[in-house]
Amino acid sequence: MRIGYACLTVAVEGTQIKTCTLKTATEERLLSLADENLRTLERMVDYNIANGIRLYRISSDIVPFGSSIAAALPWDALNRRRLDTLAQKIALSGMRVSMHPGQYTVLNSPDADVVRRAVEDLNYHARFLDALHLDATHKIILHVGGKYGDAAAALARFASVYRDLSSAVTRRLVLENDGDIYTIAEVLDLCGRIGAPAVYDNLHNAIHPADGTKSDDFWVSLCRGTWRPTDGAQKTHYSQQHPLKSRGAHSDTIAVDPFLDYCHRLSGELPDIMLEVKDKNRSAVKCGLCLLEANQRLLETEWGRYKYSVLERSPQEYQAIRELLKDKAGDNAVAFYRAVGRALAAPEDKGRAVNALEHVWGYVSEDATSAEARRYASLRDGYLRGDMRLRQAKSALYRLAVKYRQDYLLGSYYFTL
Repeated sequence: MRIGYACLTVAVEGTQIKTCTLKTATEERLLSLADENLRTLERMVDYNIANGIRLYRISSDIVPFGSSIAAALPWDALNRRRLDTLAQKIALSGMRVSMHPGQYTVLNSPDADVVRRAVEDLNYHARFLDALHLDATHKIILHVGGKYGDAAAALARFASVYRDLSSAVTRRLVLENDGDIYTIAEVLDLCGRIGAPAVYDNLHNAIHPADGTKSDDFWVSLCRGTWRPTDGAQKTHYSQQHPLKSRGAHSDTIAVDPFLDYCHRLSGELPDIMLEVKDKNRSAVKCGLCLLEANQRLLETEWGRYKYSVLERSPQEYQAIRELLKDKAGDNAVAFYRAVGRALAAPEDKGRAVNALEHVWGYVSEDATSAEARRYASLRDGYLRGDMRLRQAKSALYRLAVKYRQDYLLGSYYFTL
């Protein structure tokens, strides 16, 4: 099985996808952005490989306006070498990638123009994955769409449009249940009619259940039967409800124990699991290390990323983790992330926060100018007095870390947690 994340890679330098407005979307600008974003995608793929992440959803925005005004542009031919390099890295690492068109890609709309644009969008996504020479195990995920007052007619419309899609699209297309309109039972029924695989989303089913008496394992098992050998391993989506936000909002991070409980309750071969969560790759690394065979090197790398965020909140957990990681032979991932979670849940404390600030300042203090040192001291002292927010002091340190190329700091989570 593989565990992965969607689109954006957080707290990793040089992984921001760039786009433009329709007003500035000249041919030259679009081709330049496609080139730049493909370079960024390669950096994200490299990060995934280095961190043992073998499931990844590629952003639809790699080629801005890829399904409309950029559809006629030769972005793939002009970037053939880079696409070939990406394809080789994905293949050699055993990574599986996917794409997920947005909410406006609706195949069953009664509006023919909406359907036309949806088909064009699916063609773009298939073109992108084909440009990477990827086989049909690399998927395009889609929601069914609306019911428009007549669910039976809407499903029949979807099936009719599906039959006219190109084979480049249908060999990749998989359907997912959503949290408002189509339950997993309805998706399974449609998939049976058209011969497409079904992707089960646990949170969508929790807030919009097909049958509240049925378990996640029940639906995952039913969905497994829709996946053919040419589709590759079954794929599912997993997320947790944010405790303070609206129904269906994804959590900031994946809590380890509920995730492990979900996985251990699944019978048969575990599917590939795409995490849908705000902290993206952070949770993918966490869940991978806790569920799959622990990698001591990666766990120690993770500690380097978390250590100043933990120190900022809980010196006690900081020391406990240091002791834990002295055991080089043990499988300590779950205990490690539990301790990290306890620390990050602790309330902000000015004394502890300044202690962490001073540790981080030590990395740049010898290079900083006297004006920069005065600015940092002013922000630190202002925070202690209550005149400044902690974020202001951390942002100043981040800018210094960038200026003086403190890669260890830039690779940490300190500036984003």
